[in-house]
Amino acid sequence: MSERSAPDRFNEEKATYAVRGSGTPDMDAGVAAIRETVRSLPTRPGVYRMQDARGNVLYVGKARALKNRVTNYTQVERLPARLKRMVSQTRSMTIVTTDSEAEALLLEAQLIKRFRPPYNVLLRDDKSFPFILLREDHAFPRIQKHRGAQKIKGRYYGPFASAGSVTQTINALQKLFLLRSCSDSFFANRSRPCLLYQIKRCSAPCVDRIEAPAYAELVGDAQDFLGGKSTKVQAKLGEAMQAAAEAMDFEMAAVYRDRLRALTFIQGSQAVNAEGLGDADIFALASNNGGMCIQAFFIRGGQNWGHRSFFPVHTAEVGEDEVLESFLAQFYEEVPPAPLILCDRAPAECDLLSLALSEKLGRKVRIEVPQRGDRMKLIRQAERNAVESLERRQAESSTQGKILAEMVDLFGLDGVPDRIEVYDNSHIQGSHALGAMVVAGPEGFRKNGYRKFNIRQADTNDDFAMMREVFERRFARAQNEDPDRDSGEWPDLVLIDGGRGQLNAARAVLENLGIEDVCMIGIAKGPHHGREGREVFHLMDGREITLPVNHPVLFYLQRLRDEVHRFAIGAHRQKRSKAITVSSLDEVPGIGPARKRALLMHFGTAKAVRNASLDDLVRAPGVSQAVAQTVYDYFHQ
Repeated sequence: MSERSAPDRFNEEKATYAVRGSGTPDMDAGVAAIRETVRSLPTRPGVYRMQDARGNVLYVGKARALKNRVTNYTQVERLPARLKRMVSQTRSMTIVTTDSEAEALLLEAQLIKRFRPPYNVLLRDDKSFPFILLREDHAFPRIQKHRGAQKIKGRYYGPFASAGSVTQTINALQKLFLLRSCSDSFFANRSRPCLLYQIKRCSAPCVDRIEAPAYAELVGDAQDFLGGKSTKVQAKLGEAMQAAAEAMDFEMAAVYRDRLRALTFIQGSQAVNAEGLGDADIFALASNNGGMCIQAFFIRGGQNWGHRSFFPVHTAEVGEDEVLESFLAQFYEEVPPAPLILCDRAPAECDLLSLALSEKLGRKVRIEVPQRGDRMKLIRQAERNAVESLERRQAESSTQGKILAEMVDLFGLDGVPDRIEVYDNSHIQGSHALGAMVVAGPEGFRKNGYRKFNIRQADTNDDFAMMREVFERRFARAQNEDPDRDSGEWPDLVLIDGGRGQLNAARAVLENLGIEDVCMIGIAKGPHHGREGREVFHLMDGREITLPVNHPVLFYLQRLRDEVHRFAIGAHRQKRSKAITVSSLDEVPGIGPARKRALLMHFGTAKAVRNASLDDLVRAPGVSQAVAQTVYDYFHQ
């Protein structure tokens, strides 16, 4: 089974059984709904979804024999408290059959990632993993950072733990192999070398400073290095430096020396000694006081490509081996599995998980629990990192919990806020205006909840009108989609970057919508604009509060405001950059890229095309009388 083909292999319509129960949300109604489903269930592998009265997914599970597995939920006295609560809320079930239990495991992970059910162990991670891409769709391949679907032709190396580790590695690889990182359009339009050539981080193939065979040799060396053959590359560079020195070509010898230093830097920056391990992922789990952390090391070609800590949620009353199994299945839903997976303990259904990941990768995937030797040392190091990461996280959570509790008294909140939404607007003299929302909770920022709002109706020079439009769209939609507020998507506290005017504008919107129980606070810069610590907090009852410059609540709220600033400005820059590449010719019907290029080459700018007469348009190369008439009519009628 290919990595991306799994969604296409399962057809819910051909094998879906839906039963809707009714009645009050109690155990009897839940058991009745499950029993009704069991009557029509096959004894083949598949995935089942528990749903509440509104159709929200409560739990996703897999089974070797669906009928046998789902029947267990009707024997309530044998269920743990967590599953009893789930059964009491269940009002319907959806069943999808599969060809094998391994396929059911992959589909289960896929659906958990999609629906994020409250009774499943969840891998809470909002970012995809970055890779290094060495492209193969150009005569002079480009090296670049890549996230997302791997559709571009080339070789992908990763995953890396963070974008910073990718950037650091690419910088070192540029010094080592002098590969270009520029876009194809930039490459095609160079007439002289760019700065990267001057600082010896590119061989300038764009202006023929290196021939194609020599560049191809550099690409081959880079592939060897990224594939784990760093010793071969090191020996080759050492021989070349020695030969250049013997030939009295000291300038070239210095170039090879610098490249060897770059190679040594990459090798020396490996915090984990994984020489000889090849491609492997290492996982260790730590638990303490109800919290869990899974530490991952990524080893590729015997090199450490970084590590990351994960903190799965909904782990109460779930065994550690089950948590590890669910984590690995969800983790490898987005990332290609390594051929070797080392764990500090055996995940539940280890053999099944290995089989499913082997089908996904297209080759054998081994899951091992080392007991001795160098691999055991790596596991011990991962365990130590997991324990330390969990201790830091719990210490931070304790501190943040105290801050949130203190906010209750300071601002008169009903309770400790679980979801905080922060709003800001961004524009330049009214152009490319948008609103931004970031979300935070006791565990930190929830980046999968961030939202952008393109301003469509309001005057983009009117901050109050823009804030009104953002709040109208946000809360009108929330009322339509979740009037009962059981999804957890309603805020307990709203922070607005602005003073009394912005706060009143947002308040008026909520009053018009009949929403009166959402607490809002405006954050203004105060009398000394630009001075940190002088912020004024405007409350809905008219009070204004200032806090001491060293107050922990002030630091926390400043961090929330800075995050919404960062997100709003970044989104605005993206929108502005995209608009720069848009031409008014894009909207003319019947004008494709070739004719658009011909018109721009002839007239110079889109504005000149818009102002051209019909006779002038006809004279443009490649433009017929009919096309010229279409363009002229579009701009003049």
